[in-house]
Amino acid sequence: MLLDAAREAAAEAVGCRSDELTFMSSGTRAVHTGVAGALAGRRRVGRHLIVSAVEHSSVLHAAEAWEASGGEVTTVAVDRAGAVAVEAYEAAVRPDTALACLQSANHEVGTEQPVAEVAEVCRAAGVPLLVDAAQSLGWAAVEGPWSLLAASAHKWGGPSGVGLLAVRKGVRFAVQGPVDERESGRAAGFENLPAIVAAAASLRAVRAEAAQEAVRLRELTERIRARVPQLIPDVEVVGDPVRRLPGVVTFSCLYVDGETLLHELDRAGFSVSSGSSCTSSTLTPSHVLRAMGVLSEGNVRVSLPVGTPAEEVDRFLSVLPGTVAVVREKLGAPVAVPAAVVGDGDSLVVDALGRRCPIPVIELAKRIGDVPVGATVRVLSDDEAARLDIPAWCEMRGQEYVGEEPADRGSAYLVRRLS
Repeated sequence: MLLDAAREAAAEAVGCRSDELTFMSSGTRAVHTGVAGALAGRRRVGRHLIVSAVEHSSVLHAAEAWEASGGEVTTVAVDRAGAVAVEAYEAAVRPDTALACLQSANHEVGTEQPVAEVAEVCRAAGVPLLVDAAQSLGWAAVEGPWSLLAASAHKWGGPSGVGLLAVRKGVRFAVQGPVDERESGRAAGFENLPAIVAAAASLRAVRAEAAQEAVRLRELTERIRARVPQLIPDVEVVGDPVRRLPGVVTFSCLYVDGETLLHELDRAGFSVSSGSSCTSSTLTPSHVLRAMGVLSEGNVRVSLPVGTPAEEVDRFLSVLPGTVAVVREKLGAPVAVPAAVVGDGDSLVVDALGRRCPIPVIELAKRIGDVPVGATVRVLSDDEAARLDIPAWCEMRGQEYVGEEPADRGSAYLVRRLS
């Protein structure tokens, strides 16, 4: 009875029938099960899968596994705000397309995707659409004629270890692996009943206050979006300024080591995250920031939980400028770009080999004034983040990014001085 009641409550929040919803051990498991089952169910149609470039890693890992097994994957690009174009999904659909995937909102920058419009395109083409709704389900149901939906309870404040997968009636779906008698054969083993009940109860609770709280948090994140560029020079606020999650705001700071910045903010009492290339675990740029073509260094993702007081946002804004300044000073970042020198000159080589983000960009900023307007600076770097950060720096500073060339070690990035 408790399980049935929890399923009915969760289905109501999702906007599906209760017999279409299955509880899983996590959101990742729900995604993997949904992708694999939908692709297997439509194997006679073809082996073509569509995903966006900014999907959660669970979707991208499922796509990699599908490609490794002989399937074909089309990755749809996004604009600088992190959003896909509906026309791009329409163009990607083929007669052999078995499944398309699109997140409802991005987990790093908060940009909301045009899911309803893409779902209409997919329905017209007879292609099921799987929506990763982990980031948005706590705020509202996903609109449009989607076919499958996955989510994770801890994203809306519920317990970890509970995910859900909704599969609409009529969607061809073939469970992969041994079939269990529980959860329509889609999730093996006994259900974690206490966690499932808590997940459903928490979803109902947060949705009851979602509309009012969304307005309040949106005002607070808008305050951060507006004030950070005013308080700190050389900052890029990323993500769509309008179509975005209420409580998420992301920005990147030039000449800042993201790992160091997060540690300094943690000491000040702020728990934030980063999609920066400078994380100790990967030392590679975030695939989301890379796909958007925005600055990755010094990236900060602020996620405001329900109930966050305005005073904490004000305190964050008062602490952040000094913290960024301290980190930049430690790294020897330039205070300002030197004045222009008019005339002709040869290309300048900046050797940043063996040095990690954000040092290559800092060295470029320091030396750009040593060449005349119209001349080029050639930055040598073997840091993966430079491929993303140098073009982003050029756009922010009004310089021309000429391109990348192979070098004996790493790559050479050419920048032409325009001012």
